[in-house]
Amino acid sequence: MHPFTYEAPTSLDAALDRLGSAASRADLLAGGTDLLVQLRGGRTSPASVIDVKKIPELSRLELDDDGLRLGAAVSCWELSRRDDIRTLYPGLMEAAELIGSMQIQGRATVGGNLCNASPAADTIPALIALGARAALVGSDGERELAVEDFVTGPGQSALRENELLVEIRIARPAERTADAYLRFTPRAEMDIAVVGAGVSLTLDGSGTCTSARASLGAVADRALLVPEIAAALVGQPIDTAALERAAAAASAAARPISDKRGTAAYRTRVAGVLTKRAAAAAAERAGGQR
Repeated sequence: MHPFTYEAPTSLDAALDRLGSAASRADLLAGGTDLLVQLRGGRTSPASVIDVKKIPELSRLELDDDGLRLGAAVSCWELSRRDDIRTLYPGLMEAAELIGSMQIQGRATVGGNLCNASPAADTIPALIALGARAALVGSDGERELAVEDFVTGPGQSALRENELLVEIRIARPAERTADAYLRFTPRAEMDIAVVGAGVSLTLDGSGTCTSARASLGAVADRALLVPEIAAALVGQPIDTAALERAAAAASAAARPISDKRGTAAYRTRVAGVLTKRAAAAAAERAGGQR
């Protein structure tokens, strides 16, 4: 393994100072479930590794009337303990609980999953469906980006030099709003998605969809926001016809590659199937009592 210095600042200012003073590129460590593999495999060779778990702002997990503030260093296990968050954002929980084994869950973070920027990441489509925003802080100050604009390609993000992700912000859902996330993998557990689909929608009192957002993962070089899926649902009852139109829109938007997990044609078909099922699950939840 390439030698590097390890630092664990206890404040955001100190972390930014370390980033600015690193002799060459520094890597940030939240859970380390991706970074340690990359270090051992020689895929990254930082001069410094900066552990952010001791920074209070990155460990924040708060739910209030405005919504959820999910710190970048909050573990998936810690998130999963919160039944109040699960009630409001069940699709996000479904995605977060698919990341690795129980042991990995104790270390892995949603923020790290986002920053790792894998096209097959589970939480990114779920976050996009929820309209989540990434709160970033750097030497130039603070800014926010929609999650669909944060990831720019495989392993690439919109993070600038000397900038880090502090938290993910998700608005509190309106009444009769719910989300769902589904993925397909070759194995039942601990595998990478062949396709992932996240859907969030709102129903009125008659069961008609009044708004929707949908995202696909593992079918392009990054997770996609697909407005065409939403357009197939909005203004309609979530019946068989609407779900079939949403499935067709998902398959049309997919632009996957063929690899050992599946052919492009297979992934295109599965994208439609999962979208239909996720939309149906979200509608069922939205029509019930939260």
